[in-house]
Amino acid sequence: MIFFCFHFSHFIITFGDSLKNLAVNTNNTAILLIHCPDKPGILATVTDFINVNKGNILYLDQWVNKEEKLFFMRVEWDLTLFEIPRDKIEEYFAILIANRFTMEYKLYFKDIKPRMAVFVSKMSHCLFDMLARYTAGEWSVEIPLIISNHTDLEHIADKFDIPYYHFPITKENKAEQEAAELALLREHKIDFVVLARYMQVLSENFTAHYPNAVINIHHSFLPAFVGAKPYHAAHARGVKLIGATSHYITADLDAGPIIEQDVTHVTHKDTVETLVAKGRDLEKIVLSTGVAKHIEHKILAYNNRTVVFD
Repeated sequence: MIFFCFHFSHFIITFGDSLKNLAVNTNNTAILLIHCPDKPGILATVTDFINVNKGNILYLDQWVNKEEKLFFMRVEWDLTLFEIPRDKIEEYFAILIANRFTMEYKLYFKDIKPRMAVFVSKMSHCLFDMLARYTAGEWSVEIPLIISNHTDLEHIADKFDIPYYHFPITKENKAEQEAAELALLREHKIDFVVLARYMQVLSENFTAHYPNAVINIHHSFLPAFVGAKPYHAAHARGVKLIGATSHYITADLDAGPIIEQDVTHVTHKDTVETLVAKGRDLEKIVLSTGVAKHIEHKILAYNNRTVVFD
């Protein structure tokens, strides 16, 4: 009986260690985002590439745009037993599959956290919401710095122990300041930028450095009620709902690929002040949803549109 108990205890310890190791490996995954002309056999070929090399598929979502005859796919698999070394996966995939199907693709590894810079001006609601999610561990991301054209929100960065850089912008110094900002982003190896109510128009030169990697929140349901006072315009029209839009920035300002949108209902009882309050709540949710999707590599942008995977 004593002999049995000893071995049973050993089994529990060993089994517990196995579970612990399994938990540690949950981030040891690769993610492929793919799009290409649609043709038979793409899905089978990609999944076979993973299965033959002992990868365990954890997530797969695909969609075919029948009008344009384009195939889109996101697949994530466990690398624990995968036989191709991490630094060779992209090379093997390109030679064996991507070239054959004329694919455009991006490969990511879940344990490599993207590095995000936040640009702000004077409004704090979106910044607070994102930093709360960041510090709560909701997002697998690094935020090395916050950039602003004002000093008003520096105290928030201090509370979260994130470096804050002030770049005052005028018509005369805009190009010079943007060049300095870009140099700072390169220094900190920033992967993408979030404009959390940053009240400056980024130049075409700036956006060219981060294609489909600058996320903006627009304080209305695009393309309606654009301008400096969208809530006033909406109130004057007696609208019954208001919205917010997160999208990638392009040289065309607010015409970039849309990531997320949402609306809330309003009534004749609402004032401009209550519309602003409701709108800011929407902005926080819509921006954070868009950022989360980007962090999780669930957005595939093409032709000024997005495929956003579940």
